[in-house]
Amino acid sequence: MPTTPPKYLGRIAAAAWRKVVRVLNERGDVLVSDEKLVEQYVTQYEIYRHAYEHIKKHGEVNAIYHTPVNPVTGEALEAEFTGFKRNPMTQIYSDAQKNLNTIGISLGLSPKSRKDLSKLLDDDKVDKQAVANSMKEFLR
Repeated sequence: MPTTPPKYLGRIAAAAWRKVVRVLNERGDVLVSDEKLVEQYVTQYEIYRHAYEHIKKHGEVNAIYHTPVNPVTGEALEAEFTGFKRNPMTQIYSDAQKNLNTIGISLGLSPKSRKDLSKLLDDDKVDKQAVANSMKEFLR
């Protein structure tokens, strides 16, 4: 699989592409058809990171205020706090996280899928230590 990411990927997705593809190429079981899965994985990772940055900046919830209006004069009165509303980015973050987990399993990037893969590699010529080192680097 090409280590150079597609030009249309964002900065974070492109960096993730380089790491994921390096791991997959070293593992030696990557197919051309996996390229679209990698693209989905790295774009979901970028969405996940952007959502997390937004949540860090704005919080998990937003305060809700209602500004009553004087019915006689039409003048706005002092805003009243009415409660909190969940930041919509938390749903985007959660969805991206679920997608990362699902796609990561398909690519062999989760601990369980790596364990399953290592069972398959027992009879193969792939250097398991190189794969393990690549995964450590990727997960750093």
